[in-house]
Amino acid sequence: MTAREQYAPGPANGAQVRKDGEKWTLVLVRELRHSPETVWQAITDPAQLREWAPFDANQSLATTGRSVTLTTVGAPTPMISETTVTRADAPKVLEYMWGGFDMRWELEPLGGGTRIIAGFENHGGRTYLGEGEQPLGRVLKGHGNNGKDGFEGVRKGNVIGTYLHGPLLPKNVWLADRLIELALGIELEPLPGDSLEDAAHLSARRAAGVA
Repeated sequence: MTAREQYAPGPANGAQVRKDGEKWTLVLVRELRHSPETVWQAITDPAQLREWAPFDANQSLATTGRSVTLTTVGAPTPMISETTVTRADAPKVLEYMWGGFDMRWELEPLGGGTRIIAGFENHGGRTYLGEGEQPLGRVLKGHGNNGKDGFEGVRKGNVIGTYLHGPLLPKNVWLADRLIELALGIELEPLPGDSLEDAAHLSARRAAGVA
């Protein structure tokens, strides 16, 4: 049991439902201003989980193989689940089961924060990344590489590949700048008066439905 006030979750904006054979997956993507290390503490530490999660944890979720008791809050009848952390790769991936469902958290930094790449797809191809390959990004809206794994593009060293049109670089000037920095090994100074570039990016985001 818990004395916490009734849990009141917010709306699941931007949720995606994916089907792979008989398996259904609900995907929620969120952009946070905090570092992965800070978010990792929020999703694993019992004291921080108590501030936002729909359950209480009797100990940290930050260790692979650890058994943890999860107790729901705000429910008419509290549900107590014994779970085992199947993967805790700090501060990147956390996996465990709750209420009979697999839970997976993926934390991905990009530079000093998380940036959105906006554009549109027009292809019938299917691309599957090999083991150890890194995607360019995670899909917020659309189908990405293959419509199943939720990834878009690929990056290898200083090279990126993507299905996105838009045109890509004029609509995502920060990405163009980053490619120049990687190619020349320099750090560009921000230019004043980039309102036109910002407007172009915003128009691409609105067209993609992620404004």
